[in-house]
Amino acid sequence: MAAITKRPHRLADGRDLIYFDDADTTLDPDRSPDLREPAPRPATASMRQDPLTGEWVSIAAARQNRVMLPPAELDPLAPASPGNPSEIPSLYDVAVFENKSPSFGPLTEDADQPRGLDDLAEVGLGRSRTSVGRCEVVCFSPATTGSFGSLTPSRARTVIEAWADRTAALCAIPSVRQVFPFENRGEAIGVTLHHPHGQIYAYPYITPRTNALIRSLDSYGPTLFADILERERASERVILAGEHWTAFVPFAARWPIEIHVLPHRHVPDLTATSDAERDELATLYLRVLRGVDAMYGSPTPYIAAWHQAPVGVRRDEIRLMLQITSPRRGADKLKFLAGSESAMGAWVGDIPPEQSAAALRDAVAKADRENPVGALPAGISGLVTVPASTPSL
Repeated sequence: MAAITKRPHRLADGRDLIYFDDADTTLDPDRSPDLREPAPRPATASMRQDPLTGEWVSIAAARQNRVMLPPAELDPLAPASPGNPSEIPSLYDVAVFENKSPSFGPLTEDADQPRGLDDLAEVGLGRSRTSVGRCEVVCFSPATTGSFGSLTPSRARTVIEAWADRTAALCAIPSVRQVFPFENRGEAIGVTLHHPHGQIYAYPYITPRTNALIRSLDSYGPTLFADILERERASERVILAGEHWTAFVPFAARWPIEIHVLPHRHVPDLTATSDAERDELATLYLRVLRGVDAMYGSPTPYIAAWHQAPVGVRRDEIRLMLQITSPRRGADKLKFLAGSESAMGAWVGDIPPEQSAAALRDAVAKADRENPVGALPAGISGLVTVPASTPSL
């Protein structure tokens, strides 16, 4: 059986770079070293607590220097060339590397590093800690334009394998409490690179959205996700359903376009999914995203967010969920978060969820006709890891 192959490498400054080769790759297994002069990495950011909410805010000033919408010939995520010494030395299928200026970075000797969830849960004035964790960039393709929805099923399957692999690796870091893979698509969302890519954040705390979910579980009970899925699958809000996954517009959707995708069995994160579940997801997810673009006949800005159970917390109750949200409420209209949403967190929906679901079903059907998703290559066996290369210095 053909296998997706993981090839660990290192960049000149010591950051991890990992190539994931498609099961049907045409690439040579040898990769070029990073020949750039090693540059110093910025100090790990710090985070401060908001005593009004108890939430932590990372102050990552180095992010101010990141590249902003460069021309294609200077794309930092494209394979390196003589005129573009990018972050990735070789041609690739999928590549993952440590962000050079991360919001959450390597553990330091700082005396203010986090001391566990109990420490972070306390509320006080002037509290700060080091933003310990990790941020990675996931490059979906060497192409300089596109998004996840423009991938082939084979490439989508490779990205899913990379997400699962990195989730396992990042959850094993002692300071990490939650791992979040996501994709930002479109300038209206705030992307700074047109290159098809996503990111993974590994947080030193449980995020506010997940803490709110835990409170709902405390109130409702451990069957919350199973009951939501059963109710939604019986509703008119279903967009697509397969053997392993269902995509639907949620009952209380906030955004003009909001799609949730749930696995039919309980799994806490991507690492726990089976090969069969990953295979189906590779094609179902592509159909959903192409349908989103078909709604208005042009690329739609969105955030695709993988909500996963925290490390060691409620993992038998919190189910893996993909949430896709877009502010697009018409061909030339966007929803902006104004006073009620931004200031008070009190949402007002613009479109009834049932109406949105009907439009999305029609759009998926249109995309299936005009831009169909091909078949996934047969016999993908998962991940094979080759030994790490010698660091490129």
